[in-house]
Amino acid sequence: MGNVSQTIAKSVNSYYNRDMAEFISKSREDTKAFACAYAKTLKRGDVVLLDGDMGAGKTVFAKGVAKGLGIDEEVTSPTYAYMNDYDGRLFHYDCYRIESVEQAEQLGLADYFDMGGICLIEWSQNIAPLLPPVVKRVRIQKRGENERIIITE
Repeated sequence: MGNVSQTIAKSVNSYYNRDMAEFISKSREDTKAFACAYAKTLKRGDVVLLDGDMGAGKTVFAKGVAKGLGIDEEVTSPTYAYMNDYDGRLFHYDCYRIESVEQAEQLGLADYFDMGGICLIEWSQNIAPLLPPVVKRVRIQKRGENERIIITE
């Protein structure tokens, strides 16, 4: 199985490697369970970019991360709010509607990178110049009605 220190979680009968993992989710519940396990690998101040097409499951993934962090509050898509703050422990961004870096700066979105919570950012390409130099990335790809491939880097 490899180096034990590289094993970060055991969930849904699979093992995940710290450097890169690929997981096949068969359902929303699988995605949440994987994200819950992934959350255990995150530390305060981590910025995680969530990549995927519309409807790929980025917000479902965010719900699992919140659960893994012990957040009981209902996680919803921040499409119109741009960013939802969950007790200063999790900042969930949706930058789909951000039209410019200046708009993101005016909204103060980059200010949260230094507040000690974990930042999950959907549509991060819209604020790319504001991102910190070190980020993590999760790619979610549709592979059918309910099936997804989730790749963490």
